[in-house]
Amino acid sequence: MISFMQNETSQTDYAALAASIKEWGRALGFQAVGISDTGLGEAEIRLMEWLARGHHGDMDYMAKHGTKRSRPAELLPGTLRVISLRMDYYPPDAKDAREVLQEGGRAFISRYALGRDYHKVLRNRLEKLAERIRAEAGDFQYRVFTDSAPILEVELAHKARLGWRGKHTLLLSREHGSWFFLGEIFIDLPLPIDTPEDNHCGNCTRCIEVCPTQAIIAPYELDARRCISYLTIELKGSIPVELRPLIGNRIYGCDDCQLVCPWNRFAHKSVEADFAIRHGLDDIALTELFAWDEATFKEKLAGSAIYRIGHEQWLRNIAVALGNESPSEEVLNALQVRAQDVSALVREHVEWALEQQRTLSITAGKNNISQKR
Repeated sequence: MISFMQNETSQTDYAALAASIKEWGRALGFQAVGISDTGLGEAEIRLMEWLARGHHGDMDYMAKHGTKRSRPAELLPGTLRVISLRMDYYPPDAKDAREVLQEGGRAFISRYALGRDYHKVLRNRLEKLAERIRAEAGDFQYRVFTDSAPILEVELAHKARLGWRGKHTLLLSREHGSWFFLGEIFIDLPLPIDTPEDNHCGNCTRCIEVCPTQAIIAPYELDARRCISYLTIELKGSIPVELRPLIGNRIYGCDDCQLVCPWNRFAHKSVEADFAIRHGLDDIALTELFAWDEATFKEKLAGSAIYRIGHEQWLRNIAVALGNESPSEEVLNALQVRAQDVSALVREHVEWALEQQRTLSITAGKNNISQKR
């Protein structure tokens, strides 16, 4: 009888603690907080099938970590629960993304990367939340994550009722769309768990249809090797020639699947000063960015998520975007300046871009002749 009363009291205490954790998380700037267990059996099966098909491309780390990605207790022994949190990131003053994508000569950068590196922002807040929990609950084991370790964060966030996995594979929320970051705290406290969110995609396939490279090969299945975010960020070598024309002016990431998602009508703009636009990156000329030397790149993008791809990869991406632009003397001159770049990777993509410009010029000339006739 005494043991039953202790367990009952303990459960009540954990329920109160869970409620407090959600309140503290919101006070720290997170728009939603949820709690899940660590069971990811079905997700693990899908992950292994995805890896077996090679859809992870050159992201070898995704296969290297094995079941650590789908078994939290292997990553942090003793883990019983995962606290998942989300934070809105869309900058309130960013130029309309669709306009940037359609304007010749402008660089499109994924909206999550226009401000400060989210890893630092979220990690700091997660640590503060963990410290607050420790002050209330006493010593316990934990570890915080912000896209910084092998974690199935979308699956965990779904289990924690923060949203559901959309057909583009991102997490979706009825209240906040998908313009948000996710963070996690692994803990060894037996907190009560939330119930997973239902799927609300219905028959909609807009994200699949709009993908420039058709990387979403089926609902909820992404071939990363074709994804522009992978090609411009994760891929370190040469971008496949057949995919280059499809990249357009996207030099860091791609938001097309989010831009067409109906649920993003309910998305909220970020209130975080750290996610405010830096250096006009929401609407800036490709030629201006292509002229940055390495010192300028490091100075301008210090503290940005973009910094980690490095100057060489930055130039590679911009070279492809310039090759896709309408022919102009400005674009041609910018490319020719880097035709003898010290980097073989940059030279290769500049050479392709110059040839692309010649091809587009010839096509444009033929069209003008045809119109005059």
